[in-house]
Amino acid sequence: MAEGDLNIRNGVTVFEDELQEQFIRSSGPGGQNVNKVATAVQLRFNARGARGLPERVRERALALAGSRATKDGDIVIEAGRFRTQEMNRADARDRLAELLSRAAEPPPKPRRKTKPSRSAIERRLKAKAGRSSVKKMRGKVSFD
Repeated sequence: MAEGDLNIRNGVTVFEDELQEQFIRSSGPGGQNVNKVATAVQLRFNARGARGLPERVRERALALAGSRATKDGDIVIEAGRFRTQEMNRADARDRLAELLSRAAEPPPKPRRKTKPSRSAIERRLKAKAGRSSVKKMRGKVSFD
């Protein structure tokens, strides 16, 4: 593993040569500097052609990326929160790592439908009857 590679989890690695960075002008803080210096980063990662991603992680990452994923299978992350290229670069890589980490988690087990037990139904009906009688007692009192 090279120095710039991102090791997400066991079996999930992003190699440095699979990342493409392009620096663009930011819209965030920076005063006049914003108009002159390209501090924001646009990080592109081709998830479809990635060597370090298992197939299920690849598909899940593209699904989780939503509108950040292109038709070609690229995940595009733009980071322009900070005033320096280095911090925006680190932020974009952290966000990509977090996305791939979520994609590597095992999917949740599907919920199996169950019906309430007979005793639970009886308890519910008994409680309803009790509430009903309490509310009936709240009516006007007649002195006949």
